[in-house]
Amino acid sequence: MPYKKKLICLLSIIAALSLVYALTIIFAPERTGSRSDHYVWLDSKLAAQAERIVIARTQEQTVELVKKNGRWFVLRNGIEYPARRARVEDFTAVFTTRAAWPVRSSSASSHARLGLEEGTASRVTIYGRNAVLLDLLFGNEDGYGREVNVRRYGQNEVRSGDNIVTSYLTGLENGWFNLRLIPESEDGGVTLDGVQRISVYSEGQTQIFSRGNGGWALSGLSAAGTDQSAVDAYVRVIINTEGDDFVDFVSGDDPVFSNSRITLELGNGVIKTIFLSDQDENGNRLAAADSHVYLLSSWAAQRLFRNADSFETR
Repeated sequence: MPYKKKLICLLSIIAALSLVYALTIIFAPERTGSRSDHYVWLDSKLAAQAERIVIARTQEQTVELVKKNGRWFVLRNGIEYPARRARVEDFTAVFTTRAAWPVRSSSASSHARLGLEEGTASRVTIYGRNAVLLDLLFGNEDGYGREVNVRRYGQNEVRSGDNIVTSYLTGLENGWFNLRLIPESEDGGVTLDGVQRISVYSEGQTQIFSRGNGGWALSGLSAAGTDQSAVDAYVRVIINTEGDDFVDFVSGDDPVFSNSRITLELGNGVIKTIFLSDQDENGNRLAAADSHVYLLSSWAAQRLFRNADSFETR
């Protein structure tokens, strides 16, 4: 009996010590501090209400994004150009994802040292329909370039976190553009399977690619046997071709676009037409599609026009 009592007493002491040790680990200052460092700038439900984003690197360098009918556009010189949906979503995810953003200062006197004074810091403002959803100032990077200092506009508290956001603040404006001649292809709105017919008009000649039960049939090309995979690849090229930039010095109804065009007829009845100018001295072209005009490099332009031997069975 005495042995049993001693054993029970010993086990109780071990259990008590184990509990104390576990509580010490759980509530250790460094662990609780780590948990409090994790922070989210904007609730994802609020982010879904965003209709306008202004990224001000300086007063002279500002990117403005607007959302209309579920699609994002970049506003430049009063014209709305299609924006890359994936890039906008990745950008807003920086603020809606809970991550390590530890507090570095709570004093306004630190703002100048950390590059967070108004007028000099970069600024990101996300607007909803009738309210500002998020307004942040971005200052200096740390000595390793891994973190950036951030504070809410009008508040003193400074936090620092992953410097990935700086790539969005310093990147070129056209990095936000969806420069595909068929913008819907970015989201899978236009795919290879959806194309039923393509007509290519250039230099007085017409090439037609029609989809049937036996695959693609060609008209206007004298190919010795049709390589179906080559036609598929060509259709993908047209769907995914991107310009280098948008231009506004010429309109889409200008006579320069009267000589060449490519028309895609989709299975849902939609018709997409790309109008192309002649080549310049460097082989570049202009392309007009969906009310926008694109600058098309010589490399991209050459891929849109093919000879019959490109589709011959090898």
